Amino acid sequence: MDFDAAFNAQLNQLKEEGNYRIFAELERKCGHHPRADNHGPDGKREITVWCSNDYLGMGHHPDVVRAMVDTAAACGTGAGGTRNISGTNHHHLLLEQELADLHGKDAALLFSSGYVSNWAALSTLGSRLPGAVILSDALNHASMIEGIRHSRADKVIWNHNDAADLDRKLSEIAPDRPKIVAFESVYSMDGDIAPIADIVEVAEKHSAMTYLDEVHAVGLYGPRGGGVSEELGLADRITLIEGTLGKAFGCFGGYITGSEALCDFIRSFASGFIFTTALPPSVAAAAQTSIAHLKVSQMERARQRRQVARLRAMLDEAGIPHLDNPSHIIPIMVKDPVKCRMISDMLMEDWDIYVQPINYPTVPKGTERLRITPSPLHSDADIEHLVEALSALWSHCALARHVA
Repeated sequence: MDFDAAFNAQLNQLKEEGNYRIFAELERKCGHHPRADNHGPDGKREITVWCSNDYLGMGHHPDVVRAMVDTAAACGTGAGGTRNISGTNHHHLLLEQELADLHGKDAALLFSSGYVSNWAALSTLGSRLPGAVILSDALNHASMIEGIRHSRADKVIWNHNDAADLDRKLSEIAPDRPKIVAFESVYSMDGDIAPIADIVEVAEKHSAMTYLDEVHAVGLYGPRGGGVSEELGLADRITLIEGTLGKAFGCFGGYITGSEALCDFIRSFASGFIFTTALPPSVAAAAQTSIAHLKVSQMERARQRRQVARLRAMLDEAGIPHLDNPSHIIPIMVKDPVKCRMISDMLMEDWDIYVQPINYPTVPKGTERLRITPSPLHSDADIEHLVEALSALWSHCALARHVA
């Protein structure tokens, strides 16, 4: 068999459908977020990034950078192995204590990414609790879906953010079976926020465990950045809160928090924890510094919310359609994969603006979009330039405008 021919046939189909992904070669510039250098065929030029998940620019904060550099100088660049062999470092334990405190839990456990923490925790819970049923929100992230699939536990999908449908489906499960309700707080593509209070009420009614993914909320919501569950005063009623260090905290890695027994259970049985190399101590130290800073500083969150509101208002004024939601994520709806790719390319080539197109399979066909994430470091002039560019390209591509 000609394997390359088989690979290229499917790649060509992606290209014809407008869903082939092209990665821009970027070089972040420390201390200059959201600016970055784009390495292209004509050399290097500065562009403005509008789709970063470094939501608050903490990856450039001088204290966070200094913590990483100083710890690398003190401890070296790597962890030295898996946590259970030679890779557990003092900085890992300090970070886990910081995370447990952030969410008001007894314990926390680090993973190499938010994807791995979801995959490992859900697969372990579903496979090790006899007769378990995992009830998954219809729009849960791929990492949660993969973990549930790998667990081989029975799975029930409930309608997105629909606590009444969750209640109905929990009612159909035998009361003595372990039940795990898995959902997110902020959904990253539409930017909507789950009705956490309603979901918790239903889960408690049926004695179900609650598993909440807060990756797009930690650092951004709540008086100390503990996420939407903290903002609503519900964190103590959530069994397991999962998060990431790679978005608002500006570093790398994932984690879960919960009771001592829960975290020890995952630590002892999750292959995704046992058999993978630990985070470098320098990354752990930087993350701890970022979390500690955002527990007490409101400036970054306040500035970000101002810029999100300002951009939404200007998009409305220009008639650029975007999904209305209560979060920091602004999905600008193009609804055509070819035009979405075209607008992204023209923004980069003609306007020095980088926004990656979001096409199928990340979102359903017909809902293609540009996912904009304003940060506290985007200036008012940056916002005006972005809206001017989008307005010009909306006319160029003959796309419909929203009429207020």
